[in-house]
Amino acid sequence: MNEKKPFKPYIPANKVIPEFTAVSLILGILLAVIFGAANAYLGLRVGMTVSASIPAAVISMGVIRFLLRRDSILENNMVQTVGSAGESLAAGAIFTIPALFMWATENDAVGTPSFWEIAIICLCGGLLGVLFMIPLRTALIVEEHGVLPFPEGTACAEVLLAGEEGGDKSKVVFSGLGIAALYKFVADGLCLFPSEIAWNIKPLKTGFGLDVLPALAGVGYICGMKISSYMFAGGVLGWFVLIPLISVFGIDNMIAPAADKVISAMAPSDIWGSYIRYIGAGAVAAGGIISLVKTLPMIVKTFMKAMKGFGRKNDSELRTSKDLPMPVVLIGSLAIAVVIWIIPAVPISFLGALIIIIFGFFFATVSSRMVGLVGSSNNPVSGMAIATLLIATALLKATGNTGFTGMASAICIGTVICIVAAMAGDTSQDLKTGYIVGATPMYQQIGELVGALVSALAIGGVMYLLNSAWGFGTPSLPAPQAMLMKLVVEGVMGGTLPWGLVLCGVGIAIVIELLGLPVLPVAIGLYLPIYLSAPIFLGGVLRWFFENKKSAKDEKHRKHMIDRGVLYSSGMIAGEGIVGIALAILAVIPMGKGNTLASIISLGTPLGNITGAVFFLLLLASMYFFAVRRGKAKEGSN
Repeated sequence: MNEKKPFKPYIPANKVIPEFTAVSLILGILLAVIFGAANAYLGLRVGMTVSASIPAAVISMGVIRFLLRRDSILENNMVQTVGSAGESLAAGAIFTIPALFMWATENDAVGTPSFWEIAIICLCGGLLGVLFMIPLRTALIVEEHGVLPFPEGTACAEVLLAGEEGGDKSKVVFSGLGIAALYKFVADGLCLFPSEIAWNIKPLKTGFGLDVLPALAGVGYICGMKISSYMFAGGVLGWFVLIPLISVFGIDNMIAPAADKVISAMAPSDIWGSYIRYIGAGAVAAGGIISLVKTLPMIVKTFMKAMKGFGRKNDSELRTSKDLPMPVVLIGSLAIAVVIWIIPAVPISFLGALIIIIFGFFFATVSSRMVGLVGSSNNPVSGMAIATLLIATALLKATGNTGFTGMASAICIGTVICIVAAMAGDTSQDLKTGYIVGATPMYQQIGELVGALVSALAIGGVMYLLNSAWGFGTPSLPAPQAMLMKLVVEGVMGGTLPWGLVLCGVGIAIVIELLGLPVLPVAIGLYLPIYLSAPIFLGGVLRWFFENKKSAKDEKHRKHMIDRGVLYSSGMIAGEGIVGIALAILAVIPMGKGNTLASIISLGTPLGNITGAVFFLLLLASMYFFAVRRGKAKEGSN
C-alpha cells in the first residue's frame, strides 16, 4: 500500500509572515459588514446569496498589496476569512428571522424582535457553527485532502496565489461595484426609469416582466446557465402554465385561504400570492428534504468519522496544525447553550437549547462535508432548517408551548441551526483555503469568531432598516425562505396551511426529481415571481455565451474571460446591496409632511419600460466589456 505523501502548503510551516494583524482584522471586519448587509438584501429579495470569499480576497489584495504596499498572502487570507463570515451569518439569519417581523405586522398584540434578541440569536449560531467545525478540521481538511475538492475554498486559494504574481483583478471588482451602485441609485433612488418592467399577456391571462437590476444579472452569471435556466423553468411553469390554468378553471371561485376576491377579478400577481406561492412552498420544502435524504449515507459516514476523531489530541507543534484547544471548544459550546437557555430576551427553553446542541453539531458535520463535496451553493441548508422546524415545532406543541410563543421559539431554534450550518460550511471552505496557502488554523478560527461577532451585531440593524423601509414579505422584499419557514411553523402549530396546494407542490418536486433535474432551483423559481428569475436567466445566458465563445484563443483565454466576469458580477452584487441599504436609510429619514428623503429625491419614473430594458441591456454590455475587452488586453500583454 502506497503511503500518502504529506501536502506542502505555499507558505511552509516553519516560515512565519504577517497574518493575524490589525490591518487584516480591520479590513476583514469592514468587508464582513458590507458583504453581510449586501447578501442580506440580496437574499431577502431573490432568495439566494453568493459567496463573499473570492471578492473579499480580491479586494484585500487591492487594498493591502497595492494601496498599503504590504506583501503577505496570509494577511490577505485572513481578510477573506473574517470578511466571508458576514455573508454566511446573513444567509442563515434571513432564512428565518423575518418571520418574526411578519407575525408582528399581522398581529398588533405581537411585538417585533428587539435588536439584542436578533444579535444574541445570530451570535450564538455563528459562534457554535465555528466551534463545531474545529474538531472536524483534521478529518475533513487534512485527511481528505485530494478527496474532497472544496470548490470555493480551492478557487479562493487560486485567486490568492494568482495575486502573488500581481494583476488588476481588484479593479474589476471595484468597477462592477461602482457601476452597479450608480445604476441602482438612478433606478431606485432617483427613479428615472422603473426597475421592474412588466407586460400583461391577455390571451394566457397572465403576465411577464423582469426586475432590471444588477444583482440579479450578477447572480445569474455566477450561478451559470444550468442553475439559472432551472430557476427560469420554475418561473415559466408558474406563470405560463399554472396561472393560466387557475384563471381558466377557477373563473368565479374563491378557494385560497388568503384570497379576498374571485379568481376572475385577480391580477396575475394576486393569483401568484394566493395560490402559486403555496404550491412553490410545497415544492421548496420537498426539494430541501429530498436533498437531505439523498445525502443521508454521506451524513452517517461523516458523523461516525467525526465521532472517532473527536477529542483526538494533535501532538504536532507545526504552526499549520494548531487549532483552538479542545477545552475552549467544549466549554465555549456549553456556555453558549446555557446563554441560549437562560437569557430572557431569547425565547428558547431548555428543550430548545438541547435540540440546538444535538441538531447543531449533527448539521455542522453535514454542512462541512457537503460543501467539501459539492460546494456552498449546493449545500441544503434550507432542508436542514425545515427538518429542524418540523421536529422542533412538533415537540414544542406536544409539550404545551403553543400559540405565538411556541412559534417564535421554533423560529429562533431554526435560526440558530440555520446559522450553525451556514457558518460551519463557510469555516470549512476558509480552512481549506488556509490549508493550501499555509495559514495558521487557530488564527483563522479566531478570525471566524470575530467575523461572527461583528456580523451578528450588524445584521439586527440591517433587518430593522430593511423592514422599516419596505417591509418583509412585500414585493420589494419577498423574503422567500423566511415566508416558507413561517408557513411551515404555522402549518404544524395551527393547521392553517392550504395542504392541497402544498401537496401539489410536493408532487411537482417529486416529478422533477424523477426526471433527474435538481429540485431546489426549479422549486425556488416556481416559488418566486418570474420578474426575478428572468433577469437571473439572462445573466446565465451571458455566461453560457462566454463558455461557448468561438473567438477564444484557447481554454486558458476562455477561463480568463469567465473569471473576470465572475469578479465583475460579484462587484455588481455588492454595489447594489450597498446602495440598497443606503436607499433604505433614505426611506426612513423623515422630511416633514409625510415625506422622506427618498421620496423627495425620487423623480417618479418619467421614463417607461422601454428605457428600463435599454438600461438593462447596457448593463449586460458592461459585463461583456469587462470580461472580454480588458481580458484580451491582459492576455495580449503576457
